[in-house]
Amino acid sequence: MYNVLVFGMTENPGGVESFLMNYYRRINPALFHFDFLCNSYNPVAYEEEILQKGGRTIHFTSRRENPIRFHRELGTFFKEHAGCYDAIWVNVNSLANIDYLKMAKKYGIPKRIIHSHNAQNMDTKLRGLLHEANRGQVGRYATDFWACSKYAAKWFYAGRGGKGKLRHPAVIIRNAIDVGKIQSGIEKRGEIRAALGWEDAYIMTCVGRLHFQKNQKFAVDVLAELLPVMPDARLLLIGQGEDEAMLRAHVKARNVEAQVCFAGVVEDVSGYLGAADFFLFPSVFEGLGIAGLEAQAAGLPTLAAKDVIPQDIAVTDLLRFCPLEAGPGEWARQVRQIRSFGQSARPAEADSPVFGRIRDAFRRKGYDSVTEVRRLEKLLMK
Repeated sequence: MYNVLVFGMTENPGGVESFLMNYYRRINPALFHFDFLCNSYNPVAYEEEILQKGGRTIHFTSRRENPIRFHRELGTFFKEHAGCYDAIWVNVNSLANIDYLKMAKKYGIPKRIIHSHNAQNMDTKLRGLLHEANRGQVGRYATDFWACSKYAAKWFYAGRGGKGKLRHPAVIIRNAIDVGKIQSGIEKRGEIRAALGWEDAYIMTCVGRLHFQKNQKFAVDVLAELLPVMPDARLLLIGQGEDEAMLRAHVKARNVEAQVCFAGVVEDVSGYLGAADFFLFPSVFEGLGIAGLEAQAAGLPTLAAKDVIPQDIAVTDLLRFCPLEAGPGEWARQVRQIRSFGQSARPAEADSPVFGRIRDAFRRKGYDSVTEVRRLEKLLMK
């Protein structure tokens, strides 16, 4: 049995957490055992499923909450248990904290993987400075360097500010998803639309943490531009985060409260994608963006921020790019254009030929977890 210690699970079922579960659900249990380091004593996303599959969740104090206790608890765990693991796989959005790699090296875990999942600082200025400092240090502790895209690789492994050549050659691990599971959400389309009271509406959706990175405020402005000419337009925001109060205030200020739904964290994202008609992806930066992949898998026309969202995400012709600088009015015009061309027509069943062609495209381009998990297994044991 090849034992892997994984860091990357938090309480929020976001992109990194979804990525890990997409692979964990498919990993060969006869060959691999995963345990998850969790820097919180609260249950993390998917914890019940992890435990049911035989994995462990190891909880400890977060460094932000209590640095002294964090180091004590982490050091005790590695001192007592590092010998049980063949590899540690650290999945993070920045290099602000590389203590897991340092402990893994100190206590002898032979394979130490750092995996970049973002392309810009999404946290405080202090954490941005720590990231810059640790970029020059990470090569002393990691043995393998992974990233979700070339943009994410440059931010982690290139020179200062993510510029210049990569200091460490990076392996691109695609943010593969369970395409079939996402497409099964179409079966709940009528049920969810009825629950929202939007049976006859044209539903646009955003999926992601309510955070400046995801730029949901821009999506609200797109909706406000659309309503005078497309009164059946609605906006469904899926996720939670620190920007919720600001977003609710902005929705009120734009007088679109009746046309916006804050769904919060939902267990069945596939069902909500099945209920939608269009996907807005106006992030101000992204490593890649699992939400954009899931939207395409669900058959949703998708409008993404040009020169922000990596081109690699365009697995199908459902995705179109538009610069954020063009403004909400231009985004609204393109939504109307796509709708008028009939590109927003959805398959009614998961086994439709349209969904079959989408599945084929995901497999060809390496974004279906059913096939990509085998590549991951080989890289873990390399």
